[in-house]
Amino acid sequence: MEEVCAVKVRIKFEKLGAMKFIGHLDTMRYFQKAIRRAGLPIAYSGGYSPHMIMSFAAPLGVGTTSLGEYFDMELTETVPTTEIANRLNAAMVEGFRVLSARQVEDGKASKAMSLVAAADYLVEFRDGKEPDVEWRTKIQEFLDQPEILVTKKTKRSEKQVNIRPYIYKMELQGEKIFLKLASASANYTKPEMVTDTFFAWLGTELAPFAYMVQRLEVYGDVGEENAPVFVSLEAMGEEVE
Repeated sequence: MEEVCAVKVRIKFEKLGAMKFIGHLDTMRYFQKAIRRAGLPIAYSGGYSPHMIMSFAAPLGVGTTSLGEYFDMELTETVPTTEIANRLNAAMVEGFRVLSARQVEDGKASKAMSLVAAADYLVEFRDGKEPDVEWRTKIQEFLDQPEILVTKKTKRSEKQVNIRPYIYKMELQGEKIFLKLASASANYTKPEMVTDTFFAWLGTELAPFAYMVQRLEVYGDVGEENAPVFVSLEAMGEEVE
């Protein structure tokens, strides 16, 4: 049997509006259908139950919008990256939009899921839900703590974890809180955890659904150990005509 040469493509897309309530598995199924409708030459695994060869970089929590989601897929032939994006967008529904397609080579930049190291977020209070406490001038003082301890629960136990090393940046942007947080599987830090911990430190318990979270970008780490250099997953690929 002739061996098919796989071409790896990285898709960047946004997830907005009502689509924020679609869970990770349903998002995967949606893109599988969109790829079929777009007529892209997707590669399939072998065996008795073949499936599309694709993987998502970092699951997004239900209720969170995003301007920078990613998945990788393998094609059986080269297709211009602009054409890939246009064909997928022609099959999209409102709330999903492909922002770019990039071809990635085998090697360090070819596995989006294992590359994920950090992500950017914006936290914005809903109208009438902002707490009546001075918080804008307290962010740096919060970060200056040597430790920021939170309790993480697992199926079997709970333990205290210092999340300060995993908050790479936290600052005020207009009326919103900007966060750059660790997102590798070993140190994944939720923006909700950081936000809730910050306001608990201020002595304030936030009302349910007080704020909205939007993910802005996902990064891989191309630096050395203990000297991270974050690069967007999009920048690790290249356009192909």
